[in-house]
Amino acid sequence: MPSVRATVRIVLVIVVVAITLYMLYLLRKPISWILIATFLAVALSPVVNTLARRMKRGLAITITYVGLLLVPVALIALIVPPLITEANNFAENVPRYARDVTTFVQDNERLRTINEDYDITGKLEEEAGKLPERLGGAAGTLRDIGFGIVNSLFALITILVLTAFILGGGRHWVEGFLSSRPAAQRERLRRSLENMSGAVSGYVAGALTIAVIAGVATYIVLAILGVPFRGPLAVIAGFFSLIPLVGATIAAVLIGVVTLFENFPTATIVWTVWAIVYQQLENHLIQPQIQKRTVHVHPFVTVVAVLFGGTLLGVMGAIVAIPVAASVQILMREYVDMRTLSLRPARTPPPPADPAPA
Repeated sequence: MPSVRATVRIVLVIVVVAITLYMLYLLRKPISWILIATFLAVALSPVVNTLARRMKRGLAITITYVGLLLVPVALIALIVPPLITEANNFAENVPRYARDVTTFVQDNERLRTINEDYDITGKLEEEAGKLPERLGGAAGTLRDIGFGIVNSLFALITILVLTAFILGGGRHWVEGFLSSRPAAQRERLRRSLENMSGAVSGYVAGALTIAVIAGVATYIVLAILGVPFRGPLAVIAGFFSLIPLVGATIAAVLIGVVTLFENFPTATIVWTVWAIVYQQLENHLIQPQIQKRTVHVHPFVTVVAVLFGGTLLGVMGAIVAIPVAASVQILMREYVDMRTLSLRPARTPPPPADPAPA
């Protein structure tokens, strides 16, 4: 039987663990913001450090932020106007499409019989005539989406501010932490942190490389098929390729919808076949090989990490899974090296040689 003191100690440990887990659950949102800010700071630190050699660090951070914010602005300016234009054109042409379907049905005897029984084309033309009027209702949906975006701006601004603080003072914090450790651990910890930072930066570089490959390949295929707006569509393909495993599929579906209105069904069939083949190549060949060279993680570990991260934390988990796997690999290697050195027996000095006879 355990003593009363041991029982009380066990109960206190359980209570403390439960309270800690509950607090982590309550603080999960700000904790996730801090983790995202840390990831962004580590990813942006090479650019900031390079600029800081030629100017003050605060100005370097400002220039980096301006460049970072210009990227989504440029993407929106490139993608949104063509989408709005084509959506309006489609809504205006839907009645004509419905009349074309009606003409086709009337020219086919079997379809004409079915249509006389169920009045399919009449209902189709009626709904098509209402579509342009429903664009006003769609504006309400867009308004709700806009409110959601505005509400998310607080989180975005908070993350950017935290990232700026980490970029500005992170080096001093790290040096302060290292100076508090024993001298025997200091160099090993410094090397581990530098390797982890390099892994995150390498991951970002590899992800951007994959996005460029996907965008260029998509543009070439769409140009061969004669699909319009291939520039914005290629940008969409590259942007979604930043999401491991599922990003290429989402982009392929969106672009496949566009091909329905251009040289159907040839363009749609060719695009579908190419998208399936490319997705398999990207998920199992291009991404693992690029990340192997930039993050130094084995392709098998890359695929498994993305699967686990996506299952546990969704899209964000899939994005950060590879640098997390690389960081764990670095820490494990350093731990094994440290344990190996601590278990290795100390060398005994050789016995002194006998003095030469006089």
